[in-house]
Amino acid sequence: MNPTPLEDFLFDLRGYLVLKDAVEPELLDALNRAFDDFPPLEQGEWWGNAQRRDYTGETGFELHNCVEAGEPFERLIDHPGWISHVRHYCGEENSYVQGLFIDECIASIRRSGGHHPVHSGGYRGALRGAYGYKDGVFRCGQCNIILALTDIGEGDGPTMVVPGSHKSHFPHPHAGDYGRGDRMDHLEGAIPVPMNRGDALLFVDGLMHGGSSRTNPTGERRVTIYRYGPLWASTRFGYEYSQPLLDRLTPERRRILQPVPPARPPQTR
Repeated sequence: MNPTPLEDFLFDLRGYLVLKDAVEPELLDALNRAFDDFPPLEQGEWWGNAQRRDYTGETGFELHNCVEAGEPFERLIDHPGWISHVRHYCGEENSYVQGLFIDECIASIRRSGGHHPVHSGGYRGALRGAYGYKDGVFRCGQCNIILALTDIGEGDGPTMVVPGSHKSHFPHPHAGDYGRGDRMDHLEGAIPVPMNRGDALLFVDGLMHGGSSRTNPTGERRVTIYRYGPLWASTRFGYEYSQPLLDRLTPERRRILQPVPPARPPQTR
């Protein structure tokens, strides 16, 4: 489904959208079973071609390159719940380099006490995550999809955002240098974004965001995070995909993971 005029208005104004019931229950069940099967990895440890790489000591279990962790994760690459939206906002729509790629894909589990510190924002933001709109087209450097595999309400550590901060020309005085700071729970201007299981939060990466503290003593906050950008970009951490994965993907999914053709070696005579 293509974005509506109201969604374009709200995305431009706030920097984010909540896509309700973006993923079907059957796929959510399959993803949660896959989460159940994750081994107890240590930080930096590999599991096949996926790696545990927690951003901080308090963000929880974060499995990078999770598209290699099973077939359910492959279905998220071009899921109809959001693929038209990310093409529209960060896929260089109506240009000669139109298309998408996935920068990062992460499976995240957060338990009691965990959080993700505030980061990003328009002030001195990286071009990689910048927000742009000109001449009737969006030109965002990166858009993120956070898919809720569990209900994420009060006490569950919902993502927090500062609406409109993707276009800010000033630093937040309480968010640390260049928008990299501490807990977001009491940051002025920040609001939580609760989600039901199956909802997806779409936002431009330049929006100031982070994860509030999970205070519930039991249970887990389970999400997947897929970061999309224009097809000419490259992955942040340099992960490559295994040949078995590439061989079994549909052509459309493979083009998103590998949008740039192999290098052309020098020709010898």
